Amino acid sequence: MDVHLTIHGRQGLAGQLYRQLRAGIVDGRLAPGERLPSTRDLATQLGISRKTTLDVFERLIAEGYLRSRAGDGTFVAHEMTRLAPAPAPVSPSPGSGSIWETLPDALPMTAPGAAAPAFDFVGGVTDKALFPFDKWRSCVSHALRVQARGRGTYRDPAGEQELRLAVSRYLAFSRAVVSNWQDVIVTQGAQQAIDLMARVVIRPGDVVAVEDPGYPPARIAFSALGAQVAHVPVDAEGLVVDALPDNARIVYVTPSHQFPLGMAMSMERRVALLEWAQRRGALLLEDDYDGEFRFMGRPMESLKSLDKTGVVAYVGTFSKTIFPELRIGYVIPPAPLATAVCRAKQVGDWHSCTMTQTALAKFMLDGYFGKHLRRMHKEYAARRTALLAHLDGPLSQWFTALAPAAGIHLVARLKTEQDEQALIARAAAASIGLYGISGMYGGQRPTPGILFGYGGIGVADIHAGMEKLAGAMGGHHWLP
Repeated sequence: MDVHLTIHGRQGLAGQLYRQLRAGIVDGRLAPGERLPSTRDLATQLGISRKTTLDVFERLIAEGYLRSRAGDGTFVAHEMTRLAPAPAPVSPSPGSGSIWETLPDALPMTAPGAAAPAFDFVGGVTDKALFPFDKWRSCVSHALRVQARGRGTYRDPAGEQELRLAVSRYLAFSRAVVSNWQDVIVTQGAQQAIDLMARVVIRPGDVVAVEDPGYPPARIAFSALGAQVAHVPVDAEGLVVDALPDNARIVYVTPSHQFPLGMAMSMERRVALLEWAQRRGALLLEDDYDGEFRFMGRPMESLKSLDKTGVVAYVGTFSKTIFPELRIGYVIPPAPLATAVCRAKQVGDWHSCTMTQTALAKFMLDGYFGKHLRRMHKEYAARRTALLAHLDGPLSQWFTALAPAAGIHLVARLKTEQDEQALIARAAAASIGLYGISGMYGGQRPTPGILFGYGGIGVADIHAGMEKLAGAMGGHHWLP
């Protein structure tokens, strides 16, 4: 690649080139081992004679800044000592908007530290070792062939037709959500879907109701857009509809598997919530983030499948069924909002990666996705059973497990007045990753608890980690 150098005038060319290259090496802009352009290419780039570039390179080699290998090129020397970085400028800068300065630095689900613990019960992750990468590789190869035949153009912000068709068929079969492929809008995960819906509906000062406790990234997204976030309590049947503020413009809910506590919203509560939204003209933002994995009872109808008047936007993601790095989600908004959502998507990033979309569409339409889900359902059921065996057994003196019917995590309440952070720190000392739920409360006094994710930890490690946790907790009262 061309190296960024600037020549002013035609005087002292060798000196200008020498000083700029030396400065780039000393301050670290040209990294050790970096290959420089040939003297011929650099002379052509700068419009100077090759003799000038040869003289400069020879001087830098003689001073130890560069190393030359015959037939291979010229490289920045590895032995060079870098200068300390310059202090930050003190001149005024535009800065960020005040809302971004007041948002949390980290989300409660973020794993602390760079090194992963030996037994990590972080939520929201999946086990990539169980993913059929051989099948995925063939789907990616197919997508590459499709890309090679196409033109280098921008695509539909709503996504590739094949993937939207695959998603609509999948939702109709597994979630009873009836839609045409044109109704599906592909997003960068569920988080972008939530953000897009909020952007087209919310005006600064509008009230958005969220579950309490609830999903912090959604709450943060609404706050960032200037909304007033109202925290609505949940009970054994899900969101308490009678506690909703009358002026809520959006109600964000996780009815299939309440985040983080895990209960499913009862049918009576779902009907009441739909009727409430219809009366007040509010939008229900339904996040069905891991409803595919249900282990007890019959599947509950989604709000979208019960919606007859167009008040529900349905959000889904492949982060929990495949893996988060895929960054593919989707939203089915009410028809009157579809055009606005597509425009907001186009303004934000135009469209998601088309090669990934094409590969995922083939993965779904060829049946690989369904087979993968069946395999993962069986595996996650075994992990859930193993985890509950410990929480309801040897660890029951410290925890009360809330066993959900679905999902890839569960919450265990702390008994007595145990200190959540002290427990997490003690577990971390034993290389066990635990994650509290206190940060997921917004409007009421937090009830301490631990979110145990089992999507990314196998049965054997669950047994070993929980046995080690029981040993680490022995003899400790965990009082503040």
